[in-house]
Amino acid sequence: MSAEKRTHPLTRGGDAPDRAPRPRVLVLRALGLGDLLTAVPALRALRRGLPGHEVVLAAPERLADAAEATGLVDRLLPASALARAVPAELAWDGPAPDVAVDLHGNGPPSHLLLQRLRPARLFAYAHPSTPGIAGPSWRPDEHERHRWCRLLDWYGIPADPRELWIPPPTAASPAPGAVVVHPGADAAARRWPRERFAAVAQALHRSGHE
Repeated sequence: MSAEKRTHPLTRGGDAPDRAPRPRVLVLRALGLGDLLTAVPALRALRRGLPGHEVVLAAPERLADAAEATGLVDRLLPASALARAVPAELAWDGPAPDVAVDLHGNGPPSHLLLQRLRPARLFAYAHPSTPGIAGPSWRPDEHERHRWCRLLDWYGIPADPRELWIPPPTAASPAPGAVVVHPGADAAARRWPRERFAAVAQALHRSGHE
């Protein structure tokens, strides 16, 4: 099965049948919705810095609509693992990516996963267990937006962590003017207690918000 058949097509689409395949940049970010949104500045920088490339995002299939809404992803390659682990493999069997970008973490599991695809270039943070990757040093206390933009800056692709905007939706809102409360998180350590979410919702309701 080709890579095109295994990927989830988004609105930007793939190559026309009568055109040569575009070079591809594969971005590994197989995490949750919040993780996708914090990667928007980096995705925007890749789109701008690698013109003509097809951007393929390796992420959970449930994020296909959100990835499409960013306007920055051409295809979604379904990839996921329990909690925040690195996927065991990627269902990619087409030509090797022109560029592979590790926006998933910092360590051998994600590095080796992308290296097995034999990309022409691999953008990732340096780690002593993968000495062949001459990337920048990892900072454990760095904000995610700044972390991934700094990675791309190091590889010569200017990235601005403030570029978080995404296009407004074209469809009408199912609840115009409502306040949306999004409880929970993938990681238990970042999951706020349910009673606190309930208190926020009650306070919003008392203030006249729907």
